[in-house]
Amino acid sequence: MRTSSTSRSRQRRRGTAITAVAGLAACTALITGCGADGGSGEAGDGKITLRIGTFGSFGYDDKTGAKLYAEYERSHPDIKIVESNVADGQKYWDTLKLRLSRNSGLADIQALEVGYVAEATGPAMADKWVDLGKTGGADLDAFLDWKVNQATTPDGKVIGLGTDIGPMAICYNKDLFAKAKLPTDRTEVAKLWQGDWSKFLATGKNYQKNAPAGTAFHDSASGLFNAVISSQPVQYANTKGELDYENSPGVKLAWNTAVEAATSGVTAKLRQFDEKGTWNAAFKNSKFATVACPSWMTGIIKDQAGAGNQGKWDIAAPPVAGNWGGSFLAVPKSGKHAKEAAELAAWLTAPAQHAKVFGVNGNIPSTKHTLTSAVVQEAKLPYFGDTPVGKIYSDAAAGITPAPISRWDGQVKTFITDNGILDIEQRGTDPAKAWENVKKLIEDKIEQ
Repeated sequence: MRTSSTSRSRQRRRGTAITAVAGLAACTALITGCGADGGSGEAGDGKITLRIGTFGSFGYDDKTGAKLYAEYERSHPDIKIVESNVADGQKYWDTLKLRLSRNSGLADIQALEVGYVAEATGPAMADKWVDLGKTGGADLDAFLDWKVNQATTPDGKVIGLGTDIGPMAICYNKDLFAKAKLPTDRTEVAKLWQGDWSKFLATGKNYQKNAPAGTAFHDSASGLFNAVISSQPVQYANTKGELDYENSPGVKLAWNTAVEAATSGVTAKLRQFDEKGTWNAAFKNSKFATVACPSWMTGIIKDQAGAGNQGKWDIAAPPVAGNWGGSFLAVPKSGKHAKEAAELAAWLTAPAQHAKVFGVNGNIPSTKHTLTSAVVQEAKLPYFGDTPVGKIYSDAAAGITPAPISRWDGQVKTFITDNGILDIEQRGTDPAKAWENVKKLIEDKIEQ
């Protein structure tokens, strides 16, 4: 998923990346409930309670997801599963780091976003996780090789099992496009910006000329930054995995594109995944016409735009293919039921469950055969009507070449988007000053 940023994922916040102490003291339940071990252990009915901490939309839950928890509980009557989920992946990660350092307050399973997995496999954290290559029964050969490599420590321990990957597309509101006198057929829409992010901005400016009152072409300049950087072969790190964002052509292109979007009036000036729910409400109220759309974003659109907008959203190919987000499930060693947690993590990330989540939530699987299966290739999501969602995203996934990652990618991305681009977009900060502010934050807060 994402998040980070996207996201996942995908998922984000203003301020420094190391300010979760207050939230921890207030027992905010960003990961799990308060308590030395997050409350995991024996339930009152004698069952083992396994707690799973996630962010964004993983699609496992029994309410809007694939109902995987209920399925697992039926086949494992001695297990009860409790999920704690938050929208903001950065706050989730900050709190997780603090709790890892104290070996307390951790869930039995913790989701990890790809932007932070290099830090999780680094020297300060690598020994805090169960080796899922040896415990839990996961079939590592089922996963994309590069996905496994991302979650492998230098000494060969696999600390996370892949959930999804984030092949990119652009989701667009057909009703708003029609009202702005733009084409609505997904093939024609893709031609508007094919091959060049500057064409995407040009389309945005054309949209604004005839935009329905109160609407903008794109949701967020920060989201656009994440989309552009995800399409670049060089992002925050060099080929050695060292942080080198200042010399990155990918960062330069993404920054310049996002700054132009922020200053040219084509965005709704929203912060994705904001705590107040303003971004979520804007989906429901059709306040913007496009959103950068890694596969996991389709589930967010479904949930936030709601039933009243079903059939109004479609999916087109992006200007340039990329991968935004994707996550893992990891098991802290300190848990009381690490073996049972590892088995649950292996089951949730197995090909059969990947297919079920995709069918409901649109999260593209990180297992090889699931990606090429008819279940995915021929899949459509009811919310998006006859859109060939599986074909669009599986084709995009086939073109993914992962960029090198450093242990600081996630935090640097947050500084750039939440402390740089958002200031330009919402407060009118001069771009040059905003960039200097970002550099100072990175110098002050990140030990290199």
